[in-house]
Amino acid sequence: MISYTLTRLARAARQFPRFPQAVALVWAAARRWTIAWTALLIAQGLVPVATVYLTRPLVDALLAAMRARQNFRPALIYAALMAAVLLAAEALRSLTTWVRAAQAELVRSHIADLIEKKSAEVDLGFYETPDFFNHLHRARSEAASVPLTLIENLGGLAQNSITLIAMAGVLTMFGFWLPFALLASTLPALYVVLRYAARHHQWWLGATTDQRRAAYYEWVLTSHEHAAEVRLFGLGSWFRSLSHELRKRLAAERIALARDEGLSELGAGTAALAISGLALLWMGARAMRGLAGAGDLALFYQAFQQGLGLMRTLLASVGQIYRSGLFLEGLFEFLNLQPAIVKRPNAADAACTAACTGIRFRNVKFHYPGSSRLALADFSLDVPSGSMVAIVGENGAGKSTLTKLLCRFYDPDEGSIELDGRDLRDFPPDELRRRISALFQAPAQYQATVAENIAPSIQVSGAEIQFAAHAAGADTVAARLRGRYDHPLGRWFHEGAELSVGEWQRIALARAFFRDGPILLLDEPTSAMDPWAEAEWLGRLRAAAGGRTTILITHRFTTARIADRIAVMAGGRIVEEGSHPELLHYGGRYAEAWQ
Repeated sequence: MISYTLTRLARAARQFPRFPQAVALVWAAARRWTIAWTALLIAQGLVPVATVYLTRPLVDALLAAMRARQNFRPALIYAALMAAVLLAAEALRSLTTWVRAAQAELVRSHIADLIEKKSAEVDLGFYETPDFFNHLHRARSEAASVPLTLIENLGGLAQNSITLIAMAGVLTMFGFWLPFALLASTLPALYVVLRYAARHHQWWLGATTDQRRAAYYEWVLTSHEHAAEVRLFGLGSWFRSLSHELRKRLAAERIALARDEGLSELGAGTAALAISGLALLWMGARAMRGLAGAGDLALFYQAFQQGLGLMRTLLASVGQIYRSGLFLEGLFEFLNLQPAIVKRPNAADAACTAACTGIRFRNVKFHYPGSSRLALADFSLDVPSGSMVAIVGENGAGKSTLTKLLCRFYDPDEGSIELDGRDLRDFPPDELRRRISALFQAPAQYQATVAENIAPSIQVSGAEIQFAAHAAGADTVAARLRGRYDHPLGRWFHEGAELSVGEWQRIALARAFFRDGPILLLDEPTSAMDPWAEAEWLGRLRAAAGGRTTILITHRFTTARIADRIAVMAGGRIVEEGSHPELLHYGGRYAEAWQ
């Protein structure tokens, strides 16, 4: 047991570098509240000492007054002092609760901001790996509590240590060995605390995927996105059974762990009681021999019992500190993730003028993280500045991958993508992306107003929003809503209007047209439009594009034919290229599909 305890203490010491990071988080979020909390902890640590030291003179004064049946004044003075100390303790406790609540709210908000900021910073490639979602789940699940728990227990450790040192001084007056007996009574509990802190952490790491899967089942059963299919195909009972079995297994594992910990704590507590009983019997024997008075007995009992309680509290704090150090690894590992998509360190600053819009793919090869299949294989394409090029091809040909590479969500495995002769990797990603406006194949649907969907995070005039909406055909969507451009969309919040897939697509198109980027990427812009809406919209696409370099990805040849040139993809590369009449004349894949 001693060897295991020492091993765990050594491992806990290795977690120490996490503690300054946690303290820095709390300090950055709630500096003034943390100073106030520290001062209150010190004051609370001294209150029990004052209580114990007042016990002996109070008891002695009461006994003297009772024997003489007079002069109760000293006893009343000590009683008043004791009452004042107890009242101060209650006031300090209430004040600490308020300060602690304020500190907790600020820290939770600060850490949530850090997690949200990091989630927005990391590369899209992180979202391709389950390991990232495990990191994210651990950071989210413990972020709100672990740093605060760590700080609280460090504070409790400091506060109780002050009191315990004073109690040890009191006990030394009766016997130098008593503080050591107090320490020995807590060694079994220390073993239990460290062992089960490690076991809880190991279980938590191993159960992360299952916990995420349980959350996924809950989302499927409660979300709007799955509601129709769950009911049509009768999937509710199946998902509920999967969720129930998984939650049942996780609960059984937690219960078994709690049972083992409880039994171990019972054994440790029995050992502590035995040692405590021997110390109390020893003091009782001294009193019977006349070596200690009633005040001494009261003082000893107070000091030993409070010392025993403090040691248990200290052990709980040590266990929580150790556990927090283990759990903080997940939070700080997530916060320390660094994007790989950055400007090349040795690249000269790439000047990017308004006319810098010519795009060239040179022998690009690319596969997604975690996949061995090439999405692009020796892909080459020129898109002259100000032109419109349509890209067509079967599903899985790699068309949508082009938009992700152009936005530098990923970098090619081989080859290069150039913007007017400069490799995209020479540009800072944020600067590059500001020049690009895009409609993605699965555009986002923001639970916000029509205007906020078209121009999120930007304060602009209504005329600018209406112009973009008209260009995308979304003005007819807004016209049918009671609040028009100020009407909320989606069903998450009060009075929100749900749109059809095609209407959401028009809103997303308006968002793409609103951004004044010289490069426009449109991935399946008419996939959710009916033929009449498509014909009407195509008639004004040229005006909406406004001379920007445009890449139009589509399955519909009626859409592709309006482009200056059409590139046909297959197997991750261009197999045909030309205008609509030229491709029909060649009689190749495009002509066959057209027919």
